[in-house]
Amino acid sequence: MRVDLGNALETTPGLTTATLDRLDDRVAAAHERIAGGMADDEFGYAALNLPATADADAIYAAVDGFDRPEAVLTVGIGGSALGAATLSNALSSDVDAYVLDNVDPDDTRRLLADLPLGDTVVNVVSKSGTTAETLANFLVVREAMADAGVDWTERTLVTTGEEGNLRQLADRHDLPSLRVPDGVPGRFSALSTVGLAVAALQGHDIEAVLAGGRDGVDALAGSLYESPAYAYGAATYALAERGALTNAVMPYAESLETFAEWFAQLWAESLGKDGLGQTPARALGATDQHSQLQLYRAGPPDKLVTLVRPTERADVPIPETDLDGLAYLGGSSLGGLLDAEFEATEASLAAAGVPNVRVEIDRVDERALGELLFGMEAACVLYGELASVSTFTQPAVEWGKKAARGLLGGGDFAEAEAVAEKRELRIE
Repeated sequence: MRVDLGNALETTPGLTTATLDRLDDRVAAAHERIAGGMADDEFGYAALNLPATADADAIYAAVDGFDRPEAVLTVGIGGSALGAATLSNALSSDVDAYVLDNVDPDDTRRLLADLPLGDTVVNVVSKSGTTAETLANFLVVREAMADAGVDWTERTLVTTGEEGNLRQLADRHDLPSLRVPDGVPGRFSALSTVGLAVAALQGHDIEAVLAGGRDGVDALAGSLYESPAYAYGAATYALAERGALTNAVMPYAESLETFAEWFAQLWAESLGKDGLGQTPARALGATDQHSQLQLYRAGPPDKLVTLVRPTERADVPIPETDLDGLAYLGGSSLGGLLDAEFEATEASLAAAGVPNVRVEIDRVDERALGELLFGMEAACVLYGELASVSTFTQPAVEWGKKAARGLLGGGDFAEAEAVAEKRELRIE
């Protein structure tokens, strides 16, 4: 992973090299704290050890009992689904991957109607084993399989903690299972059993993903000038302090569109504390040059745009044409056009004084994805250290979970009582 901060200098808001030089001492101190947390395997910091501690052999063993399926369906939500979806959507496979991460009945009905249930592996993921949305969806999927004459116990993989409903279910039916690692918040679990099982089912090289993560670990250093991950984390923190409170992540590769969604959860849930944080926005290059870029370039000066791209990719030539005004395209390629769009967007933002940061990987493959995912996790942890927020907790999310569970009769929670206190101003 490579990071270029040049277009974040002398912008509005923006940084100077003097700013970065002053910040570098704080980065060094934060790196010592992070390294200490990793060495002690502390809660949260343990996530940065996953490239070394995740057991690829255990994952391969858990999925080995399934014949190569036609499809994989992950039933999970948030961090229990987004890491797996990022990898499966980025890497091509003849095994289709789907995610059931919402409880919209129309979408669930349509998905189950289209799936080849008899040739689908259901990957149900919940660390606690009590997540309401996940368990509700799994019960619906299990019933749909039974109605289709499919033995769900022969088609289900469970990834959960040592206790809870899912663990009991796996033990009772002798289901293949994987354990969610201790000390790792869900949004930091992409490089673990949580994110890698689907990739293994699809036939991808998960050892290469972990090797990429280890490349990221090796690149950590006590200076932002020596560590791409820390350069990104420090720059985004400093820009947010100066008013860039929205971070629009814009990959220039369709295969990385879900990566932007994964990033959004990581950034929002980790850093949105105590009135602080940076709101992640999701965009896709070149598509959103024709929509969102107008706001980023000419709207309020409160944004950072993160442009992400692979520098190598398979290409498609553009045929020659004699149509007036289009001849310049002939002899070029779609990849060349996309690169030109990338560089034009970068220059357009810079010309308008909008800070933007370039993040590059060599190509979209297992190793590069592992390094990219780890790098953004490390950047997020560094940002949290610099901002002095509790990076690994999510109290606002837990509040909503308790309220919903109380409304459904799953216990007495004061949070549920707040629903009845909703103010109304109806216009009908």
